[in-house]
Amino acid sequence: MIEELKALLISELNLEEMTPEDIDENAPLFGDGLGLDSIDALELAVILDKRYGVKIKAKDSRNAEIFASLSSLAQFVSEHRTP
Repeated sequence: MIEELKALLISELNLEEMTPEDIDENAPLFGDGLGLDSIDALELAVILDKRYGVKIKAKDSRNAEIFASLSSLAQFVSEHRTP
């Protein structure tokens, strides 16, 4: 799941200058880590809904935890994706 999400981030969020190897699965997705911003978070939520049926609401109190790193995001998607 992590490698799949790395490829998805690169292609869907226009991170073409990066390779999957450049993305540390334990680094923060936002700020000093991967450098994503709030617009990227919205885009990512839409992508995860379309691709995996995972619903992430803007006001979910777990969002900081869900989006903390690629590893935490992969775990959330694995647990909540629709078959």
